[in-house]
Amino acid sequence: MKLHIAQRNQVKLRLGLSGASGFGKTYSALILAYGITEDWSKIAIIDTENGSASLYSHLGGYNVLTLNEPYTPERYIQAIETCELSNIEVIIIDSISHEWNGKGGCLEIHESLGGKFSDWAKVSPRHQTFIDKILNSSCHIVTTVRRKIDYSMETDMSGKSKVIKHGTKEVTREGFEYELTANFELINDKHLVKASKDRTGLFMDFPEFIISTQTGKKLIEWCNSGISIKDVKLEIKQAESLEDLKNIYEKYPSLKKSTHPLIMERKEEIENINSQILSIEEIVQPLKTETNGISNKQ
Repeated sequence: MKLHIAQRNQVKLRLGLSGASGFGKTYSALILAYGITEDWSKIAIIDTENGSASLYSHLGGYNVLTLNEPYTPERYIQAIETCELSNIEVIIIDSISHEWNGKGGCLEIHESLGGKFSDWAKVSPRHQTFIDKILNSSCHIVTTVRRKIDYSMETDMSGKSKVIKHGTKEVTREGFEYELTANFELINDKHLVKASKDRTGLFMDFPEFIISTQTGKKLIEWCNSGISIKDVKLEIKQAESLEDLKNIYEKYPSLKKSTHPLIMERKEEIENINSQILSIEEIVQPLKTETNGISNKQ
């Protein structure tokens, strides 16, 4: 165990958008994604919502991957990997609710195993692998989540009563939002959102607002303000000695997991170079000795 100074690295965003049906999750996710990348061709949406992703094709030329049932964790993972291999920068998963409560999702898998509490020992690891894939993806990821719907009667300024739709509990495993960089809850069909969780500090305790491209720009600026792993990789590549590598490894403790394989690769390169230099010296040294001997005789 060793104490070190806290450092914030550049990170990939993990954003959540939740709300009742019709509150604008898909549209808001697309606008948010464009604010992050400013390139529609670098956005992919994994669509589980019966083609709803294509309803906004007028916005720009983003990519769509249609995911039909069964909505197993493994098929979601495969869809994410397909996007990663296509050099996508922002992946929108619309929505993750099906992985939990859809046809072939975790609740149905659990029921098919017998529905006993002990059966979660087989289901939970599969769900966690899906969550880990989101957290460890090389892309920025925006997830949408359905909320169960409730209704209430409210009176407007003119005294007329009307039925208001509300989103209540998120349809996914409890605790998912704690894994996210920020989670936005759409509170009505006017696309108004509030931040229910915000590690960036940019939106927490702010009044309700409508997501715009500026929201995405603020998030990516925050994201890029830390230590760049790209810069650290360059520093490792330029290291000329084992001491240099040791100093780099200790300099960025929060990146040790990412840099360790690169450090070991560069260590092997340096050792090979040193070995070659030593071999050359072993050949050259006798020649130097012989040359010096001849010179002394003369």
